[in-house]
Amino acid sequence: MNSLLRQGHRLGCCLPAVQQQIHTTAVHRTFWEREKKSGYKTKLPEPSKKQLILDGLRDLKEEMKLWRQEVKEQLDSDPILVFRPGETDVVFDFKAPDVLDKWTVTTDADHGEGKSTATLELSAAGAGLFHGEVNSDHIKDGIIKRTGYANIRTKRVRKSFKRESTYDWTQYNMLIMKVRGDGRSYLINLHTEGYFDLMWNDIYHYVLYTRGGPHWQIAKIPFSKFFLSSKGRVQDRQGAIPLNRVTHFGFSVAAKKGMDGPFGLEIEYVGLEYDPSHREEFAYEMYQTPKYIVAT
Repeated sequence: MNSLLRQGHRLGCCLPAVQQQIHTTAVHRTFWEREKKSGYKTKLPEPSKKQLILDGLRDLKEEMKLWRQEVKEQLDSDPILVFRPGETDVVFDFKAPDVLDKWTVTTDADHGEGKSTATLELSAAGAGLFHGEVNSDHIKDGIIKRTGYANIRTKRVRKSFKRESTYDWTQYNMLIMKVRGDGRSYLINLHTEGYFDLMWNDIYHYVLYTRGGPHWQIAKIPFSKFFLSSKGRVQDRQGAIPLNRVTHFGFSVAAKKGMDGPFGLEIEYVGLEYDPSHREEFAYEMYQTPKYIVAT
């Protein structure tokens, strides 16, 4: 045993010194996620049992209303059978009543990491106006390196009695939006939150380029152009978006490369369309990856 140790010591002396590198990002050594917010869970005070009962009775009316609507749709049994080219089926209409209650606004300031502000409200034209100011100044705590963002996202689509559901857009291949921007580029987010923790943060993105000025623009984006990311990182293993598992839809704006300052995106509607002339399934050519590296 001693001879082996001496040989190992002599071998170590002959090897060149290994230069260590400083890693500025945290190492995630496990596949297990504690929660869907990945450390950003909001800690609210625990309500009393009496308050829980009162909240349950209050929500019961809304849940029964949703349940009656589900039964009515089931009995009617009138799904869309013909998807005509050039006809847009509106999914999110900002002229509908109580539309703002279906969206959530978040910024870096909500997590104590930045100074950005954002609001979603109705504009003078009756459309949804996502506006505010993005600021790239971050908290000097030695942990946060980049910040300056704002998002809007739809609330989770669900059925009655708090049952989570998904959008099914498999019959469409185009995303249609009528927007009026300020010249900034915005990120379109299609969330496909999965059952397992590794898929909780799966989001498909594409960039929305706005012109600025007083005129509206119609953006027509194929679903085949969207690419997969998780926790802000584009994934090596890509594929077409599962349109039957869309859980949320939203927009993001960031203060990158000195683009601090006010922003504004006006949205009239977001819809879907079937274009028979578009036959592309996925726009990006994949490359061969080694085994046991990226989901192979």
